[in-house]
Amino acid sequence: MRRLLLLALLVSSIAWAQTVPQPPSIAARAWLLLDYGSNLDLAGFNADLRVEPASLTKLMTAYLAFAALKQGRIQAKQIVPVSERAWKAPGSRMFIEPRQSVTVDELLRGMIVQSGNDACIALAEIIAGSEEAFAQMMNGEAQRLGLINTHFSNATGLPDAQHYSTANDLGRLALALIRDFPEYYTLYSLKEFRYNGITQPNRNRLLWLDASVDGVKTGHTEAAGFCLIASAKRGPRRLLTVVIGADSDSTRAQESQKLLNFGFQYYDAVKLYDARQHIAELRVFKGAANAVGAGFENDLLVSVPRGRSAELKVQLIPLQRLVAPLPAGSRVATLKLSLGEKPYGEFAVVSLDPVAAAGVLGRAWDSLLLMFN
Repeated sequence: MRRLLLLALLVSSIAWAQTVPQPPSIAARAWLLLDYGSNLDLAGFNADLRVEPASLTKLMTAYLAFAALKQGRIQAKQIVPVSERAWKAPGSRMFIEPRQSVTVDELLRGMIVQSGNDACIALAEIIAGSEEAFAQMMNGEAQRLGLINTHFSNATGLPDAQHYSTANDLGRLALALIRDFPEYYTLYSLKEFRYNGITQPNRNRLLWLDASVDGVKTGHTEAAGFCLIASAKRGPRRLLTVVIGADSDSTRAQESQKLLNFGFQYYDAVKLYDARQHIAELRVFKGAANAVGAGFENDLLVSVPRGRSAELKVQLIPLQRLVAPLPAGSRVATLKLSLGEKPYGEFAVVSLDPVAAAGVLGRAWDSLLLMFN
């Protein structure tokens, strides 16, 4: 019977032992403060309230466009035909025209910096053939990412009864975009973009107000109010805020700044493990090797209330009966983190190397072992 592996984590603590105060009062319908390194909620209000995502929708449009680029299904310099539907898109636009050439790269900048609805539709059409087919792709990707309270009906965020999300889902989507496409995330730090003789600024005011902020996206409709997802990196740590339903452009920026400052001031960054550090050697049956190194592909950084890092404890719970062949990156265990006596998070631990299948005799012997284990 496999034992639970209990790992004691000793982390140096600063002498100043202060409990984290209540988060600041935020003037918004819903909001959330997230720790990027651990995907933990640090604070929030109405985070699972169904809301109209407005142009925050474009994070999913960008996610699918980045995936298409990475997979080679579209090319950055590819010329994209402009349909009448894209040309006449209502709302914010980058002003593409049917008779003027536009590339995928320009459309991405027009969507991200200028929040162009026309750019979104043109991208949707080149990737999926139509905006309707693209919306189906968006919903499939939302399911894969675990965004269980989200449904998309278009690529732009224009109002629709079947187009909705939550602060929680939108925050997770933004984290996934930064994590999965760091090479394209840099576009979100651009302060302006010029196309068709028209220069438009990025609507994310925090790019000018806080040097640590490097994205992500604004949104606004009459029903949604003023919305902003912002991300900042100070030192090794990245935090992300979601503010939904503020009453003005300046308010969404101010409230996002308050949340970021709160998170960086009252939480410490604790590195639990380095990238690809072997935190355990786990038994593998029917494999060319009898064990596999388990750990994390990236550094595991956790934001912990200031002065309480010494209270962290971790528990590694291996999955039962790991059987080869076992590809690298397979989930092999769960790391449960507690702070004091309270659960503080769970993290998937993966195999750091592949384990090929053993020969006939090795597989037969381990089959016998498994019968009696």
